[in-house]
Amino acid sequence: MANETKKLVEDITPMEVDFAQWYTDIVRKAELSDYSCVKGCMVIQPAGYALWENIQRELDRRFKETGVENCYMPVFIPESLLQKEKDHVEGFAPEVAWVTEGGMEPLTEKICVRPTSETLFCDYYSRAIHSYRDLPKLYNQWCSVVRWEKTTRPFLRSREFLWQEGHTAHATAEEARERTEQMLNLYADFCEEVLAIPVVRGRKTEKEQFAGAIATYTIEALMHDGKALQSGTSHNFGDGFAKAFNIQYSDKNNQLQYVHQTSWGVSTRIIGAIIMVHGDDDGLRLPPRIAPTQVIIIPVQQKKEGVLEKAAELKAELLEKGFRVKVDDCDKSPGWKFADCEMRGIPLRVEIGPRDIENNQAVLVRRDTREKITVSLDQLSEKVAELLEAIQKNMYDMAKAHLEAHTFSATTIDEMEKILDEKTGFVKAMWCGCRECEDAIKEKTGATSRCMPFQQEHISDVCVNCGKPATKMVYWGRAY
Repeated sequence: MANETKKLVEDITPMEVDFAQWYTDIVRKAELSDYSCVKGCMVIQPAGYALWENIQRELDRRFKETGVENCYMPVFIPESLLQKEKDHVEGFAPEVAWVTEGGMEPLTEKICVRPTSETLFCDYYSRAIHSYRDLPKLYNQWCSVVRWEKTTRPFLRSREFLWQEGHTAHATAEEARERTEQMLNLYADFCEEVLAIPVVRGRKTEKEQFAGAIATYTIEALMHDGKALQSGTSHNFGDGFAKAFNIQYSDKNNQLQYVHQTSWGVSTRIIGAIIMVHGDDDGLRLPPRIAPTQVIIIPVQQKKEGVLEKAAELKAELLEKGFRVKVDDCDKSPGWKFADCEMRGIPLRVEIGPRDIENNQAVLVRRDTREKITVSLDQLSEKVAELLEAIQKNMYDMAKAHLEAHTFSATTIDEMEKILDEKTGFVKAMWCGCRECEDAIKEKTGATSRCMPFQQEHISDVCVNCGKPATKMVYWGRAY
């Protein structure tokens, strides 16, 4: 059993040796995802889908608190509909999957499998909105989309992935702007409060904004290897889509006006962020608020009389208090079980054996620090609640410290390139607002503009690339 336990951890490549392989090992070993016979697509296994269910449940609750309702649109989009918004279709053209036959017959018009649903919502809104009394429309759908990616990686990039996409329509530009920012902040709060992932909030440059949007806002997270991951976006479409699809309403003066729209989304790539922000060389580390199993009870010497019964009793007590709990009563050794639950990232472990029962106690082990705490069974529920909150806070604090330690400032392009090569992370630098400079920075450093943060800082007076007067401080980074 000792060799079996050792192999459980040895199967995971150390992250400092090969971070990409470490990530793949974690995904496979923790049974989050598996390969599929469909090239570029993944099988989301129960452990991975349970994470998505918790993400979905928490986000859906927050959406509905802002007045959003769920709906569902078709998976297919006719080519003529997709072509109505020129910038939008050009932005997605390289990734669109087309259907040209139905059954045995060629289609009179080819249809795409949705890469996103703006055009479908617009087509619906053009028929559903007539008066100012019909506004606002605050809709969201949970679905999958297809984008024909060339290079794929589980959760981070696959040809089909799960997400939610919100699509709202408003009477005024101000209402649309407010909704765009509201949803961006909702995502940021969710990441920080539930996923324990600190993020940078800001606006994308015109080059990086969503096709067809007048403004795109983003939350950017920093992974353990110093690369950025776009973790949620919110787009203000203005009235561009409304004009393309003729979405008009009669205002209070009986004058026709175009609606103003927004769109916002988070996908299963956020599971990749959880892995890469919190994981270590022994496997996953899941924040308690999102972990499908918060507490694992491991009976020690479980064949001895009363041990399994006591484990079941403790499980019932903790379930009654609202915790997500399992008992590992398989026939593996306790050492194997300890390593397995650590690899799966379960936040808190409860060890109970004959001697513990005799002393009316249990041993609690934290996944984040490995600290062991002996606690009276009379105080078990209270201590579990206390420790889960402490773990949640500590995981956020650790991720925040990593973000701060890997965020640098640069005043020259050479300094910026050196930081990205030697230290990795975010680089804060000034920018003149010129597209040519943005392209040049990417070509020289391999970094893209991640966002223009809402909280602006003054690093210098001039652009990091061209030396001309700067207009914005930008977060730059190499990204997934």
